[in-house]
Amino acid sequence: MGTLPFSLRLAAIEDVPALDRLIGESARELGRADYTEVQIEAAVGTAWGVDSQLIRDGTYFVAEAEGEIVACGGWSRRQTLFGGDMQAGRSSALLDPARDAARIRAFFVRPDWARRGIGRALLERCEAEARAHGFRRLDLMATLPGERLYAAAGFVVAAREDYTLRPGVRIELIAMTKVLT
Repeated sequence: MGTLPFSLRLAAIEDVPALDRLIGESARELGRADYTEVQIEAAVGTAWGVDSQLIRDGTYFVAEAEGEIVACGGWSRRQTLFGGDMQAGRSSALLDPARDAARIRAFFVRPDWARRGIGRALLERCEAEARAHGFRRLDLMATLPGERLYAAAGFVVAAREDYTLRPGVRIELIAMTKVLT
């Protein structure tokens, strides 16, 4: 087996400007088949944005290729299920691995690097780390395009939700779960 055309590393606070650009580019390009432009623009920066708590916790990763960040994603041992730093209703309370599910959070891939196994590699890394911290289950809130990746990785739909981004702008998100073996 050859080497992967990308490498994974922990994200650093210095990566935030590049991550903001990546998230916007990913959402605008990969989300347009499933969401309207109004929905995407309302979600970028809030529901879809950098969560610096994940970076500070050491649970957020970037994939690098050709000297650039081409994807990001992480896991969390905190209550917040989704959303960036500007998202309302966040909770940094710690989860109990004996009874709570870890969170899979904020996966985005640069469009020109989509469907090359990067999302899967990030997800496998996050699952392994959550398992090593004692978690036996993972929960996440998927976008419509993200649902395909997570379903292929063994996550099952728990609920479909209409989430209000701002007055008059709602978006469909999918709550998904996976038992770790």
